[in-house]
Amino acid sequence: MNPLLWAVIAVAVLVAIGKRFLGEPMNAREVFVTPLVLLGIGVYGLREIPLSAVDITWIVIGSAVGLGFGALRGTTVRIFERGGVLWQRYTKWTALVWVVSLAGNAGIGFLGAAMGMHPDARPMTLSIGVGLVGEMISLGLRALSSGTPFAPDPDRTTARR
Repeated sequence: MNPLLWAVIAVAVLVAIGKRFLGEPMNAREVFVTPLVLLGIGVYGLREIPLSAVDITWIVIGSAVGLGFGALRGTTVRIFERGGVLWQRYTKWTALVWVVSLAGNAGIGFLGAAMGMHPDARPMTLSIGVGLVGEMISLGLRALSSGTPFAPDPDRTTARR
C-alpha cells in the first residue's frame, strides 16, 4: 500500500477514535457507511494480488477474528441520548478491546506470513474495515433498538444552510 495513503488512513482512524473517546453525536452514515466503504477499499485492494489457497485461508481467519473483536468492541461503547439524538462514547473497555484486537490481528498476520501468506494479502484497509463492520453490527443493532434517532449528518446539515 502507498505509504501516504496508509498515513492518511491511520490519521483519520486516530482522529475518529479520539473523538469517540470524548463522546460525539452518533450519525447513521458513520455507523453504517464508513465501515462498508473501508471494507470495500480493502477488498478492492486484493484484486491485483494473485491469491493462493493459503492467502484466502488466512484472509478468512483474520477476517473472522477481526469481525469478532469488532463486534465485542461495539458492546463496550456507551450509547446515550443527548438533545433528543444518540451519542456514543468509547470507554476504557473499548480501549482494552482495541489493544487486544491489534495484538491478535498482528499475531494472525505473523502466523499467516510464517505459513506462506503473500505480504500484500492483508491490506490495512481490509483489517480496519472488517473490525469496523463487526463494531457496526453490534453497535448498530443497539442503536436501532434504542428507539432514539441518530444525530443528523453534519455534512448534510451544513450543505442545506
